[in-house]
Amino acid sequence: MDSISVLHMDLFQAGKDTSDFYFNNLKNHLVVGHRHLEKPHRHDFFAAILFTRGTGVHEIDFQRYDVSKGSLFFMSPGQIHSWELSEDIDGYIFFCSQQFYEMHYVNQKLRHFSFFGSVTYPRKLQLTACELERKLYLFKELQNEYLSRDLLKNGLILSLMSQIFIHSARAFSKDADHLASSTSLSYFKHYQDFENLVEQYFMAEKSIAFYSSKMNISSKHLNRIIQTVVQKTATEVITERVILEAKRMLIYLDESLVEIAFRLGYEEYSYFVRVFRKTSGMTPTEFIRKYKA
Repeated sequence: MDSISVLHMDLFQAGKDTSDFYFNNLKNHLVVGHRHLEKPHRHDFFAAILFTRGTGVHEIDFQRYDVSKGSLFFMSPGQIHSWELSEDIDGYIFFCSQQFYEMHYVNQKLRHFSFFGSVTYPRKLQLTACELERKLYLFKELQNEYLSRDLLKNGLILSLMSQIFIHSARAFSKDADHLASSTSLSYFKHYQDFENLVEQYFMAEKSIAFYSSKMNISSKHLNRIIQTVVQKTATEVITERVILEAKRMLIYLDESLVEIAFRLGYEEYSYFVRVFRKTSGMTPTEFIRKYKA
C-alpha cells in the first residue's frame, strides 16, 4: 500500500525569504505547485483558499464540497484533500505554519477557530457578493504585503490573516442559528472542550462516561450539549473521529486491517468493520478500493 503524498510549504516557496507563510493566486499556484496532482494528498500547514471564478469539487477528509465563485475553504495540517477543478478556475490561496502565527498571537491558537480545530464543523464558507468583496480586499492586501519588502512585513501579514480568520469565524457563527443565544454560546464552549478531549483520547477512550467525567458534567448533560450544537450524540462524534483516523490510516499506513483496528482500540476486527460500515456506508476493504484505485 503506497503512502499518501505529504506536501511541505518549502515546495511552493521558490526562494522566498520565509518558509512559514506562502501566498499565490490560484492560477499560478496550480501551475507551479500541483495542477495535475488530483489524487488525495495532505499538507503539514494551515491553508485558506478563496475561489473567485470557475467550478469543481473539493474533497476534504472524504467530505465532498462544491466549488463556485465565493467558495472559501479552510484546511488544517494532516487533512486529506483532493480536487477536480474547471480550466477557468481562479482565486487566491495562502499557507501558514502554526509556529509563524502562534509565536506572535500567544493567546490565540489557530485551532481555536472552529474551521481549523473542529473535525465536525464544515470547511467551506459560501460568501455572498458583499462578503466576497470584503474578503477580496483582505486577500489582495495580503498578496501585496507578501510580495513587498517593507518594514514590519510579517506583522501586517499576521494582522490581515487574523482579520480573514475572525470575519470568517463570525460568518460561520451567523450560519449556525443554534449558536444565537447566550446559553448556546456556553454550550459551544463546552463542545469545544469536548472535541479537544476527544482529539487527545479517542484512540483509547470511546465511552461518554470518560469524557463527561473529565468535564465534570453528567453524561446526560454532555449529550444534551452535543445535540444542541451539532445535532449528534456524543457517541456519534467520538465514533466519527475514530473512523476518520481509520480512513487516514488505511491510506497512509502499510499495515494490515487487523493491525489498524488494534491501533484504534478495537480488539475484535469484526466489530471494527461493523462500526466502520455503519459510519461510512462501506467496509474498510471497499474504502481502500475506492481511494487507492
